[in-house]
Amino acid sequence: MRILVTNDDGIHGPGLEVLEAIAHTLSDDVWVVAPDAERSGAGHSLTIADPLRFRKLADKRFEVAGTPTDCVIMAARKIMPGLPDLVLSGVNRGANIADDVTYSGTIAAAMEGTALGLKSIALSQVTGIHDNGESFAVAHAHGASIVKKLAAMSFGPGVLMNVNFPDCRPDEMQGIEITRQGKRDQSFLFVDERVDARGRHYYWIGSAKERGTPPAGTDIAAVFGKRISVTPLHMNLTQVEAMDALRGVFG
Repeated sequence: MRILVTNDDGIHGPGLEVLEAIAHTLSDDVWVVAPDAERSGAGHSLTIADPLRFRKLADKRFEVAGTPTDCVIMAARKIMPGLPDLVLSGVNRGANIADDVTYSGTIAAAMEGTALGLKSIALSQVTGIHDNGESFAVAHAHGASIVKKLAAMSFGPGVLMNVNFPDCRPDEMQGIEITRQGKRDQSFLFVDERVDARGRHYYWIGSAKERGTPPAGTDIAAVFGKRISVTPLHMNLTQVEAMDALRGVFG
């Protein structure tokens, strides 16, 4: 099995080493093609206004001056000797749950793999909920077994898997839950205004740490409950139920 490993935290991201170790439990043919710098929040963006460049760092290890989506395309179409059998993206530093999936470069890399017809899995290590710092302990302890099970099954056309590990100690983990995508409480979103040394205003976008009360069965509720969340996502964003209403408006 040939595996492509990528991320959005960059070639030096702390979770990349964890994911490489996971990949090597499945295969010796593991290729790493990751952004040269952090690209968190890049979404499913392409670099089209500037040329792309990549650099070989070691055998089967490359950095790309581009987005996670660029990395998957460059790996599949230029760098690797053939298409990978499996695309693994992560392990992201921080959750990719609920609305995060539309912003996430980690998810986007798996989406691009799926668009290319490749089995793809995004993996993220939640931080900031259970006060376990930025430890990748749960991902390290349980990631390989989850990926092995997912790699052995058929996803179906246009489907990718989104895995989120709770930020607790491995011995505190409360199991694995198959979940649906949740919805964040947008009242926690804020813009932090500051002033630099020259008196100019600048801003940080952030989210308060309050938990809210997410519905049961969602990815948010699972990680809040110290459970690993596994969510099947689909590339087709059509809201089928709205089509009849539109036909009633437009005929």
